[in-house]
Amino acid sequence: MSDIKADPTQGVADLSFEAALKELESIVDRLEHGEAPLEEAIDLYQRGAALKAHCQARLEAARVRVEQIVVGQDGTAGRAEPADFQ
Repeated sequence: MSDIKADPTQGVADLSFEAALKELESIVDRLEHGEAPLEEAIDLYQRGAALKAHCQARLEAARVRVEQIVVGQDGTAGRAEPADFQ
C-alpha cells in the first residue's frame, strides 16, 4: 500500500472481486483500530471507497449474468449470456 498516497484508486479496476474485498477488509481493520496516522487514514479511506465501488460493480455484473442464464425446456441451464465487467 505504499503507492496509495500518490493515487489511492490506482489499480483498483484491475483487481478481482476477491482481491479487492480482501484489501478492503484489511483497510477497514486498520481504520477501525486506529493504526494509521490522519493523512494515511484519509488515503486509506479514499482507496476503501474505490474498492467498495469496484466490489459493488462486480457483484452487480454477476447478478446480471445470473439473471441472463437461459433455462432450457427441461429446466436445466442451457447457456449464460456474457456479462460486461467494465
